[in-house]
Amino acid sequence: MQVLVVEDDAVLADGLRRVLGEHGMTVELLADGSQADLRLQHAETLAVMVLDIGLPGLDGYELVRRLRARGSNLPVLLLTARDAIADRVRGLELGADDYLVKPFATAELVARLRALVRRNAPRPSQLALGQLALDLDAKRARVGERQIELSAREWAVLEFLLQQAGKVVSKQQIIDAILPWGDDLTHNAVEVYVSRVRLKIADAGVTLRTIRGFGYMLEAGPPAP
Repeated sequence: MQVLVVEDDAVLADGLRRVLGEHGMTVELLADGSQADLRLQHAETLAVMVLDIGLPGLDGYELVRRLRARGSNLPVLLLTARDAIADRVRGLELGADDYLVKPFATAELVARLRALVRRNAPRPSQLALGQLALDLDAKRARVGERQIELSAREWAVLEFLLQQAGKVVSKQQIIDAILPWGDDLTHNAVEVYVSRVRLKIADAGVTLRTIRGFGYMLEAGPPAP
């Protein structure tokens, strides 16, 4: 995914380019608010923006205001050295989607950016594989005509596995996908939730495989004998 980073601290900007690049993101850097405003008038190729508040030219607040005034729904994560609640509230009220206060952990930045992109992506109303079906709007899970009961965490795990059906996903990817901010979830806990889900979908014509050393994969068809 393509990320626009608007940051006038050259050292921080270069570090962000390196870290985000290591996580498979394509990074475009700008250091001036006025230049960023011109770039954002043609933002169709961008997936998300990381935006510093204190910029030369136009500050981050004004950039967000102009972006939303043009009708763009590009996800925006603000970076700020200002930890006052009023500053954070102002950014969110102008249309930013999230924020991080400097200094921050790069792992959290990566997770938040991925969450913003997922939240902004077109979302189907249902997911299905084999006899298993999830109604995402009604929050109902069925195996054939039988409804199955899932806890909130079990639902989140199963939804993510269905979204990634046929692909191997790691425990950390599951945590990054389902973890609300401020919560904690260990790899051992993921194993527990996956085991519970596996039992509840045992007759759904799907297989939830453990790929030792890598993670899990949900695929159509019964397990191999």
